[in-house]
Amino acid sequence: MTLKYDPNLKYAKTDEWARVEGDIVVVGISDYAQDQLSDIVYVELPDVGAQVSAGEVVATVESVKAAADIMSPVSGEIVEVNETLDDTPEIINEAPYGAWIFKVKASDLSELDDLMTAEEYEAYNATREH
Repeated sequence: MTLKYDPNLKYAKTDEWARVEGDIVVVGISDYAQDQLSDIVYVELPDVGAQVSAGEVVATVESVKAAADIMSPVSGEIVEVNETLDDTPEIINEAPYGAWIFKVKASDLSELDDLMTAEEYEAYNATREH
């Protein structure tokens, strides 16, 4: 299977993706991450209204073989979570770039400058053990 990369997103080395919508940052996990996790069975969502810092663990994705911490790529306030994941967490496997996990109202969008482009992230993944 060929992994997919969305050129409109930014990526963290910890496998989250980020899409900017004004001052809101939408966050999910990459195709690489869902492929490594395999069948996702549960997502622990953050609390709406929570204040988070860039790099802070705010959610957990669990699969039949592992659990992965999901970090916020920016500091700010959690303004929305994808409640669809409560009943159908497997949509992350099916459409990792459509199945967002949470949205953060960013206090400093320049924190996203530390993230990689799709091209950089693809090159980074090529250096990792599979």
